[in-house]
Amino acid sequence: MSETSKVAAVQMASGPNTTANLLETERLIHLAAEAGAGLVVLPENFAFMGKRDRDLLHLAEPDGEGQLQDFLAKTASRYGVWLVGGTIPLRSNDPSRVRSVALIHNDQGDRVARIDKTHLFDVVLPDVNERYQESATIEPGDQSAVLDTPFGRLGVVICYELRFPETARRLLDSGLELLAVPAAFTALTGKAHWEILVRARAIENLTYVIAAAQGGYHLSGRETYGHSMIVDPWGNVLAQIARGVGQICCTLDRDRQASIRRTFPVLEHRRLKCR
Repeated sequence: MSETSKVAAVQMASGPNTTANLLETERLIHLAAEAGAGLVVLPENFAFMGKRDRDLLHLAEPDGEGQLQDFLAKTASRYGVWLVGGTIPLRSNDPSRVRSVALIHNDQGDRVARIDKTHLFDVVLPDVNERYQESATIEPGDQSAVLDTPFGRLGVVICYELRFPETARRLLDSGLELLAVPAAFTALTGKAHWEILVRARAIENLTYVIAAAQGGYHLSGRETYGHSMIVDPWGNVLAQIARGVGQICCTLDRDRQASIRRTFPVLEHRRLKCR
């Protein structure tokens, strides 16, 4: 295996200071690159987690220009890594809402894909007296893609979308081999479901999953679960970081993935297709 077959997930506990968050993000990308990672996945909202959801509106950039987009392009180029840029807020057609977008850049810093969050987290958690309504500040998107990379055919699902297996199945129909999951699961839902969902998506689709999460306490009072992990197509957790800030890195074995898909041809046995 070459060095470029290594992948990494970054875990953060982002706050409302964008400059500080970007400095920490670059530090962790640097560490991942030094460990040999050729692909780095950032968590959801890596650059900003404000005290109020509506604070995102002030950070929203027009598609194609802005501090956050420049940071992703320049950092991918500087460290020679493919970068799944967690999520950043881009302007939408609705001035009262943003799009939550994962941008993918190659190791030259060129933007190669835009993925818009489609499923929005509108839930009530009575056990911890928490209410979330992402649809109040985020406009749902409809852009998804599976693209060729040196690490395999890469797709992205963002946080809450991990709960919708048909989303990963649609990516599988486009040749998915490697699934990136930028996320910020709550402490309560993460403890209950995070590892189960990450491993399930890997097993169902015989794919590698790189799940990069927020993990810690935030100034808004929110607590995120963390436990970023890299999981192989058989559902084995190859690397994991529990709480706090850090990065994990490991090597993909694409020959083993091909062997599993060949000798355990569950994907060929499907009788129903997602519309």
